[in-house]
Amino acid sequence: MPRNAPLTRRAALAGLGGAGLALAAGPAFSAAPMLGPLRPTVNRVKLGSFEVTTIWDGAAVLDGPHPIFGENQEAAAVQALAVENGLPGDKMEISFTPVLVNTGSELILFDTGNGEGARPGRGNLRPHLEAAGYSPDQVDVVVLTHMHPDHIGGMMEGGAPAFPNARYVTAAAEYDFWSPEERLSGPTERVATLVQSNVKPMAEKMTFIKPGDTVASGVEAIDASGHTPGMTNWHIESEGQRLVIIADTANHFVVSMQRPDWHVRFDMDKEGAAATRQRVLGMIAADGIPFTGYHMPFPGIGYLEAAGEGFHYTAAAYQFAVRG
Repeated sequence: MPRNAPLTRRAALAGLGGAGLALAAGPAFSAAPMLGPLRPTVNRVKLGSFEVTTIWDGAAVLDGPHPIFGENQEAAAVQALAVENGLPGDKMEISFTPVLVNTGSELILFDTGNGEGARPGRGNLRPHLEAAGYSPDQVDVVVLTHMHPDHIGGMMEGGAPAFPNARYVTAAAEYDFWSPEERLSGPTERVATLVQSNVKPMAEKMTFIKPGDTVASGVEAIDASGHTPGMTNWHIESEGQRLVIIADTANHFVVSMQRPDWHVRFDMDKEGAAATRQRVLGMIAADGIPFTGYHMPFPGIGYLEAAGEGFHYTAAAYQFAVRG
């Protein structure tokens, strides 16, 4: 073909065919291997002069949401609510997300995850803490929102304190309920046994607080009893920016939010927990405060707005990245 002749469709196709033959004659490459699912394990945002890091301890896939959520409802009603929100009606995943707050003078860890006995699916706070840029010996304060196993399981590692330089904080009402020896039988046996091994050895390094007390400037306890007798939420504020750590006040981002009055199996005082949900979630929605929940889908930070019988959850997008 002359150098300046127009390229016809036939010539173009002929050229592509020749290129295909050349490629076919060249070296063969293996297909990229399947690597399996990959999900984020660390998320850090700025809150005023503080840094807040949520750390994924792992997750569990369970049957549900019913009867764990909506225990006092018909299964069909709970399944329908899940399906309406684009979720399976018969399976769910529950995440576990401790929170780390760096105030600039102290590194404060809220809850310790499931611990070594739950690995590999859960109990991964330690490696993910290191992925976030911290080591366990840098943690100055460990705050226990309450004493269920998925919150205190990571206090020990290999028979020794997992956070060797930390002091500890928890509600007096929570410790006073779980620590007596009479709790070591009956329905409280499982939790109380873990409290004996993981929490009581730290009692001499522990500060016992009540709602309204602070663990550091800008870090204040809020009453959240109901799920357990002394559970606390935490209001975090720095330079006028606020965030609430709600722990297990609401454990499903659809069912517990949209139907806060529905009972949850793991709430010890079902009606008390429902009243706490209404109060805490109502405050968050009314004030437009971001929050982090221990069992929200990772990274566990979001917003609420009042909707129908309850609240609608929206995961945080770039709000933290663009504000001053």
